[in-house]
Amino acid sequence: MAVTLTTTAAEHIRKSLTQRGKGVGLRFGVRKAGCSGWAYQIDYADEANASDLQFDADGVTVLIDPESLPFVDGTEIDYRRQGLNATFHFNNPNVKDSCGCGESFTV
Repeated sequence: MAVTLTTTAAEHIRKSLTQRGKGVGLRFGVRKAGCSGWAYQIDYADEANASDLQFDADGVTVLIDPESLPFVDGTEIDYRRQGLNATFHFNNPNVKDSCGCGESFTV
């Protein structure tokens, strides 16, 4: 079981944590939402919870709550810049379908 980061994503996260001046890593998970059922949640983590699962991905700590892991196991997180837009992208092998707007998915 694992979640990985591309080199670009890891560099972006390390830079962001340095600019914030605090944080232990990236918190990644899912929540029920959208027209397809699940949506990703991603944020910087200032501390780890006792129940968090921790993965080291290219020198960055990724924290995942145990309930989210079955939905995101095997996911590669990328960070892409296209023109003026920059965002995280998720290559999740568990996704069976996603909504037209790309905000939610089904496993």
